Amino acid sequence: MSNELKERYEVVVNSINSKMLEVGRKDEIKLVAVSKTFPVDVIKNAYEIGVRIFGENYAQELRDKSKILKDYDIEWHFIGRIQLNKLKYIVPIAELIHSVTRLEEIKEINKLSTKFNKVQKVLVQVNLSGETTKAGLRSEEVEDFIKKAYEFENVKIIGLMTMAPFTNDVEAIRRVFRSAKFLKEKLLKKFPEIKELSMGMSNDYLIAIEEGATILRIGSKIFGERNGRLK
Repeated sequence: MSNELKERYEVVVNSINSKMLEVGRKDEIKLVAVSKTFPVDVIKNAYEIGVRIFGENYAQELRDKSKILKDYDIEWHFIGRIQLNKLKYIVPIAELIHSVTRLEEIKEINKLSTKFNKVQKVLVQVNLSGETTKAGLRSEEVEDFIKKAYEFENVKIIGLMTMAPFTNDVEAIRRVFRSAKFLKEKLLKKFPEIKELSMGMSNDYLIAIEEGATILRIGSKIFGERNGRLK
C-alpha cells in the first residue's frame, strides 16, 4: 500500500508543480490530503512519505484520529458540513475550518475558541454553481456575512472555499473557479485577510490551479478510491 501511496502522491505533487510552472505561478499552494474514511495506518503511511496536512469531513472521525495521532506533527483541516453540536470536536483540533456558511456557526466557533484560548481560522463556503445540493453563500451575501463575523474576536476569516459543479464540462468548472477568484479579489480590497481560496479536488485540481486556488483538497488521487465511511 505505501509504495502505491508514495507513487500516487508523487504524481500529484509533480503535476501541481508542473501546472504552476506552466501558468507562471510562483506563490505557494497548500495541498490538503483528504483522508476521510481512511484508517489511521494509511495516514501514518502518508505522513512517512511527507504529507503533513490532512482534511477530514466528519467531526468525530477527526477527533478520534487526532487523538491516536497526537504525537504526529499534523495540521488538521475540517472540510465537511458543519453541525453545531459537533463543533466541540472540531475547534480544539482544526487549524482551518473550510466550510462555514452560517452566523450561528461563527458564534459557536467563537465561543469554543475563547474557551480553548485560540483564534480559529475559517473559510466562508460559497456556492457559485447554483446547485441546490451544495451548501454555501451566494456571492452577493458574502460581504455582509464577513462584516457581521468581524464582531467575533476569536474567529478569523482568511478566505473562501467553493466546490465545482458535478459535471465533465471543463468550461462550467472553470467558470465557477474563475468567479471564486474574482470574488476573492473583490473582497480582498475591503478585507485584507481574505487571501486563501480553497478549491479543486481530485478531478479538477489542475483547473483550480490555473484559476488561482491557494488550497487544494485532494483525496482519491492520493489515497485511492474509498470503500465507504468507517464504522
